[in-house]
Amino acid sequence: MSSDRSGAGDPDRTLALLWRDASAMPRRGPRQGLSIDAVVGAATRLADAEGLEAVTMRRVAHALGVAPMTLYTYVPGKAELLDLMLDAAYAAMPRTDTTGRPWQDRVVAIAEENRALFEAHPWAATISTSRPPLGPGQMAKYEHELRGLDGLGLSDVDVDAALAHLLGFVRLHARDAAQARAAQRDSAMNDEQWWALNAPLLARVLTADAYPTAARVGAAAGSAHGSTWSPDHAWDFGLRIVLAGLAALVERP
Repeated sequence: MSSDRSGAGDPDRTLALLWRDASAMPRRGPRQGLSIDAVVGAATRLADAEGLEAVTMRRVAHALGVAPMTLYTYVPGKAELLDLMLDAAYAAMPRTDTTGRPWQDRVVAIAEENRALFEAHPWAATISTSRPPLGPGQMAKYEHELRGLDGLGLSDVDVDAALAHLLGFVRLHARDAAQARAAQRDSAMNDEQWWALNAPLLARVLTADAYPTAARVGAAAGSAHGSTWSPDHAWDFGLRIVLAGLAALVERP
């Protein structure tokens, strides 16, 4: 379970910062030219390069060339900074105009947009968003995605649930894909090389006599993917399942 979650900071201060309320803005910055956007940008670049564990107030301050205490003039702490980072990533997402297109195309567009988000910012998929940052980026994203699911004959509650189900699939896939890339990077081997190296051991324990179904299916998957798991195949298959499930609701009599 992710240890980082949105909405963990002071709610009043966070909302004021997200919406750039004048009351939350520093009246005198210790360094001219420094801004909340600059702080968020530096933190995002750190997270993109090294992951969320690299995002500390000290590291962000160093990247900006200021003392750590200076940073607190702009952002109260890491919890509020995470919300600002996430909302900025949402605000920067491209939004496909799918007006007039079939509902399946609209759903696929939403999924692809979020997949691109998590590929650009893998850390965003690791943050628990059960209490989302209700900033301008989040609200623009939510409005855009709801419109893609509007007019399907579902109740408003089911529209919200359908969107949550779709985004949950995308988030889980993004995490699995990131972990697969990390495994290859850390082992300095791709999956095909790793399985070839461990083939003698596997042949001893995974016998067709003991595990006939697992041996058959595992061999078929390994032959098809060169590994036990293919991110692209998992994406295509999972999205088809999501669309089929929605179709059962949308197209029912």
